Amino acid sequence: MRLGTSSPLNHTTPEEWAANQSKLGCRTVVFPVQSNEPEHKILAYKEAAEIAGLTIAEVGIWRNAMAVDPVERKANRDYCVEQLRLADYLGARCAVNVAGAFGPIWDGGYRENFTEEAWKQTVAMVQEIMDRADVKNTYFTLEPMPWMIPTGPKEYLRLLDRVERDHFAVHMDIINMINSAERYFHPEEFVEECAELLGSRIRSCHIKDVHLDRRYTLRMEECGPGDGEFPLRFYAEKMHAIDPDMPVILEHLQTDEEYLKYMAYLKQELKGLY
Repeated sequence: MRLGTSSPLNHTTPEEWAANQSKLGCRTVVFPVQSNEPEHKILAYKEAAEIAGLTIAEVGIWRNAMAVDPVERKANRDYCVEQLRLADYLGARCAVNVAGAFGPIWDGGYRENFTEEAWKQTVAMVQEIMDRADVKNTYFTLEPMPWMIPTGPKEYLRLLDRVERDHFAVHMDIINMINSAERYFHPEEFVEECAELLGSRIRSCHIKDVHLDRRYTLRMEECGPGDGEFPLRFYAEKMHAIDPDMPVILEHLQTDEEYLKYMAYLKQELKGLY
């Protein structure tokens, strides 16, 4: 496996960016430049990563391609296509988005997210973006969410089957799928299920942790690695077994100092894997 972070860390040049990532212990990166930025800047960061031996795990999208407003929806889908094309140019493992919400908050939880109509529109959205981008060197993926398609491996399989595109694959965020007491209290079994069902279709992974709050009713919160109860080494071992070059990306921290702190923890906890 290859450890990385979602943060570009403070830097002033592409070379400094790549050097900082390597110094932190990263062997893979989330690309920090967007498709709507100057071509020379994209090329400079691409070359800096290559020289430093850093693979490009992900190109992030993070726009609601299911937005209710048609103008916003079109703009977001256009951006999805361009980000996917950027990932293809870079030879990134994947471009990643969420399926999108059927409500005002772009990544929010709504009853409408789970209707059959939501499934139909999500499948059509993925097909449209992939057909327009026509990629050859990368994969389009959707990050699973606790309140949005797909919420688990069986839903992801259903989505893969319905989309029917060779370059549509899996993004693994195991913590986002810990949305029930059963999954929280039986994490090893859930990791096994994800690995067995999705296996070689997984292109990139996120790593963080989850903590069960003692207050009622069921309250779980995302937290930094080691601040929760999830068996992170077991998870990493399963992803490493699927692909020794699997990207495992630390994310959702607020400062450079936090990334330094939690990467140090991961390097100790995952010793021998990365």
